Amino acid sequence: MNSWNHAQSAARKWGGDPEDYLPIEEYIDSSKQIIGDVRHRAIYHHTLGVWLVQQKFGPVLEITKGNRTVKVPTRLIAERHIIEDLGWLPSPADYLKNTPVEKWMSGSQRKEVPLSTLLLNQPSEATA
Repeated sequence: MNSWNHAQSAARKWGGDPEDYLPIEEYIDSSKQIIGDVRHRAIYHHTLGVWLVQQKFGPVLEITKGNRTVKVPTRLIAERHIIEDLGWLPSPADYLKNTPVEKWMSGSQRKEVPLSTLLLNQPSEATA
């Protein structure tokens, strides 16, 4: 399902227009910018992603439904998106549980990085 389809689904459930929900739906799917297959879901499609949506968009989205305003919890919008895609709401641990632990993850394997790549050899504005 793409972001627009999720927005249409949310509008059917809570009212308003799909455009009301689209920023949240696009945020959840924004990880497609860095990985173009289903692994992108490991970035925001989980319980932490739901909390990040609330942090970014606030606790409720105010939707005009007829002549009244309805407050829809942003967490519910995010949870619905994830459940529509996956059928359940995983945690980040669910994505990581089968990830092999690599030596570099512990910090015990250091890589030598030339100082020039860190721009440490560039003159500062004060001396230029």
